[in-house]
Amino acid sequence: MIINLLCLALIGFIVWWFWLYKPANDSSLDASTSILVKDGVYSPARIKIAANTPTEITFLRQDKSGCSATVLLPDLEISQDLALDKPTTIALPALEKGEYPFHCQMQMYKGVLVVE
Repeated sequence: MIINLLCLALIGFIVWWFWLYKPANDSSLDASTSILVKDGVYSPARIKIAANTPTEITFLRQDKSGCSATVLLPDLEISQDLALDKPTTIALPALEKGEYPFHCQMQMYKGVLVVE
């Protein structure tokens, strides 16, 4: 009985972590701020940038996990490898207003660019 309850709790935790967990709504008004990739999250995970202006965003990967090695911006068709403990800058074109998600290849690390 105890083993069954522990298994159910573990299943619940896995479902919460991979599908239901939303990181805190950290925001950065300045796109030049580095996005820290550490402990399974992007921090900040919500970046506000100006519309119709080319922008650069910088990722600093401190997580040795293989999943953290690549960041994808699927709506922009961008895939970028992130070097460990070195900043990686991604040049973004001028974007229309809206939200553009970014994530690792397995979608365990998630974030969003908010273009205003």
